[in-house]
Parts: sequence; structure tokens; C-alpha cells
Amino acid sequence: MTSTARSCQASAVLRLALLTAGLLALQPALAKRSDRDKPADIVAKSFDGSQQDNGYIIYKGQVRITQGTLQATGDLAKAYLDGDNNVTRVVLTGSPAHIQQLDDAGNLMEGNAATIDYDNVKGIAVLTGNAMVKQQGRGEAHGDKLTYDTGTSQMTGESRGDGLVHMIFKPKPRPAGSAPASRPAASGTAPAPAASAPAPAPATSAGQP
Repeated sequence: MTSTARSCQASAVLRLALLTAGLLALQPALAKRSDRDKPADIVAKSFDGSQQDNGYIIYKGQVRITQGTLQATGDLAKAYLDGDNNVTRVVLTGSPAHIQQLDDAGNLMEGNAATIDYDNVKGIAVLTGNAMVKQQGRGEAHGDKLTYDTGTSQMTGESRGDGLVHMIFKPKPRPAGSAPASRPAASGTAPAPAASAPAPAPATSAGQP
């Protein structure tokens, strides 16, 4: 009975977390539109593949991919090409693999996972395996699998087994001088009178008891 109750509670928390995941899309943070027009620059220790139409190239060792403000790193990458020699998709693995990109407002999105599958045409990154996505000034999400749309800032998350997705929402900083004022005294309550000093003892003349 206890185990069933805990499972129901975990499922309820997971459903709630999945529903709240969409809240990150309430304030869209669109990725740099100009990034897709920039050349994709890929460096690694070695590569093997073909640049024929719809071919792919495998990069190994200290892989770094740059396209405008988009950067991705990992131990191994498989890059898919279309008929115009454009990189349409990259699958990165690492310990962890990493991806980051600025939005049009200059805010940074960062993601880490064991595997990052990035669709360069749709602008969608699927992070799997101890995944984390952090959006500057907005918060972060953790889970076994996170799907992040760089075009709309829409995110979904899920966890396997008894694990739970975890989200942290970062409130906007308060403007300077906006600290709440001290609470005034309750109305109708008179202030306590100040304690008066004790009256001095009367002086006695000499010879009197």
C-alpha cells in the first residue's frame, strides 16, 4: 500500500512538472535568426565520411561546431548533409555533450546531455541522458530527456522509471529601492510612555536623623 501511494505521488508530481514545462514558453526567447545563414564550422581530431548529396561525416575527438552564436562540443559527432552541402542535422555524444546559443535579446541558452540530437533545419535540440537546459535570466530544467525548440523557446521534459523532471524558475530581479517598507504600528495603539528617571531623595540638614 505504501509503495502504491508513493508511485501515485511520483506520477502526480511528474505530470505536474510536464505541464509546467510549457511555462518557459510564455516569454518567447527566439534564437538568433541570422545563425542559420552563417557557415557551419566543424573541427575535430579526425573525420571520416562523404560530402555527396545526403551524405554524412563522422567527427571524432574534441569536436567543436560553430555556426554564428550556436556552439556545440562533444567527443563524437555525426553531421548529415543535404544536396546543397548544408549541415541539416548533427548528433553529438560526450561526457557531456554541450550546446549553447544566444537569442535575439542576447540571452544565453545552454544545454548538456550524454547525447544531443540537433535538427539544424527545424532548430530543435533533443537532449538525452542526464539532460539539462538553462535559459539565462529565466531558469533551468533537468530530466532524462529534454526537447528544446530554439525557434519558439518551447520545451518538454520527461524522466524514466521513478525519476522526476526538475525545473527551477528564476524570478526577475526587483528594481533598486523597491524593498517592502516596514510595517506601521497598529491603529489605535498608543506608544508606550518613556520610562522616567527616579526622583532624587530629599536632602537632610546636618544633625537631623
